[in-house]
Amino acid sequence: MAFARVGDQKVLKHGETSAYAAAYGRLLCREEMVSESVTAPWCLTKRVLPQHTDHGGVMWHGAYVGWLEEARVEALAATGLPYEQMTAAGLEMPVVGLQIRYREALKLGDEVVLMSQSEPQKGVRWPWTTRLVRHGVCIAEAQVDLVLVRVASRQVLRRAPESVMKAFAALRRGPSQPKE
Repeated sequence: MAFARVGDQKVLKHGETSAYAAAYGRLLCREEMVSESVTAPWCLTKRVLPQHTDHGGVMWHGAYVGWLEEARVEALAATGLPYEQMTAAGLEMPVVGLQIRYREALKLGDEVVLMSQSEPQKGVRWPWTTRLVRHGVCIAEAQVDLVLVRVASRQVLRRAPESVMKAFAALRRGPSQPKE
């Protein structure tokens, strides 16, 4: 396969989908993700603002991390356990693993839905998966591993307190769906 010269490359206009995304990224709209995972994902809609971008209007890779945290914290609050309640109880959930697979760049003004799911505890780790979906196309996927820590002793907890276990169980069930 020959490499194309810069002059031969197609420059995508805002909102266009690359051939890569068309072939590999057009996988997960809400219905497909729900049927694949059995439970509905927690969804958070975000818009790329100037503060998220570089000078070219492309979202800076580090800005994704803040959105991933916001998605987790908002979902936890929706279960009835706001993060500030956990910290008041002397508990924190630091990130111990993070992997983001970028398929397409987000650009200034893009609206994206973060579709997140909590997975069952694996040892001391609490995995959290998020897919960033724009116009029905998965443009990035992230896997975040967290641990539960008692701050005063810096002890990693293998078993969470009962209130936290209930919230984590609710996270795995997904958001309550309106009855039809």
